[in-house]
Amino acid sequence: MPFDYSLDFDNIDFREKPELYCVGRGEQGVLLVEPYKSEILPYWRFKTPEIAKESSEKIYQMFLDYKASRDFVGMDMARKFLQIGYTRARRYTNYKGGRKYEKDGSLKERQNDPIKARSAIIFKEKWKLAREDEGYLVMKKKHQKKYG
Repeated sequence: MPFDYSLDFDNIDFREKPELYCVGRGEQGVLLVEPYKSEILPYWRFKTPEIAKESSEKIYQMFLDYKASRDFVGMDMARKFLQIGYTRARRYTNYKGGRKYEKDGSLKERQNDPIKARSAIIFKEKWKLAREDEGYLVMKKKHQKKYG
């Protein structure tokens, strides 16, 4: 089921109304779903491998804390932040400043920033742990069956 961008994200607490949450694809909604966005976003950083390690470990611990509380939406949001940590670090690896296109719409020249590449690998490892977690997969299936 596709992520529902028509919802009034400014006025929905998805912890209180998990039935409104749709997993969607990939990292859809990662910067919209509250209160999770506000809880996780302050820890999301990938500028250097050291920062990425600290960030990914904190977010993965949040994933585990949400799991312990049986909070599937929190788990999925933490998983999405780990995923976007990987994808954004990869974008910065390939394009200085993280921008893929010039102002005129033409594609920028690719680069290879090895520091950002290491940050991406760090996030990818934690993302893999989250997305393959057996408890997460069971709760994901139950959530999708119950709410779509």
